[in-house]
Amino acid sequence: MPDDNSRMKIAVILMAVCGLIFLAVALAQAHEAQPTAAKPQGWAYPLSCCSTFDCKQATGNVSERPEGFVIAETGEVVGYQDKRIRHSPDGEFHWCAHQSGVDAGRTICLFVPPRSF
Repeated sequence: MPDDNSRMKIAVILMAVCGLIFLAVALAQAHEAQPTAAKPQGWAYPLSCCSTFDCKQATGNVSERPEGFVIAETGEVVGYQDKRIRHSPDGEFHWCAHQSGVDAGRTICLFVPPRSF
């Protein structure tokens, strides 16, 4: 029969495991695009675009110039042929960028809606 010390260790380990599971679920959900009319269930940003779960809808914060897409928040220009440009599943702009450190504000991925004709 386990003593009180063993029971305490088991309880601490179980609490730690539960906490890690809760954190993993919360982080997974935090990296999903919000539902829109085009994608009522939302959609998940690819892991290749992650820094620290820092993707967000950027409608109204991205404009176009002849040289590419301009991120209003940083003034960064992402050229039209840049490999960081992705198709937007919901028809809205979404921006994924580093949030801290040397590359703060630098674009990782830019999700762009299809152009109108």
